[in-house]
Amino acid sequence: QVRLVESGGGLVQPGGSLRLSCAASGFTFSAAAMSWYRQAPGKVRELVAAITTGGHTDYLDAVKGRFTIDRDNAKNTVYLQMNSLNPEDTAVYYCNARWLHWGQGIQVTVSS
Repeated sequence: QVRLVESGGGLVQPGGSLRLSCAASGFTFSAAAMSWYRQAPGKVRELVAAITTGGHTDYLDAVKGRFTIDRDNAKNTVYLQMNSLNPEDTAVYYCNARWLHWGQGIQVTVSS
């Protein structure tokens, strides 16, 4: 079965960086579009970044220039590098595969 396991979250000060990882299994990773979503308390889940099988990327306007999504098909892993974090980035971040399968989510908290 499809399994997505996120790691790398935690507490960081404003201006800091985190790198999220999502280890995937149970499907052909190299043939799957991958994405990261986030959901802040009281808000709807929103698409943060996506990467196609060909490496094309797309980003939420609020994170453009600060976040980078990339993938390692040899490791079946997708990453989200997050720089210049601010408190508005605080949310549970979810890995998604093929616009269908979800990870369990991981907390990112930006606070001083």
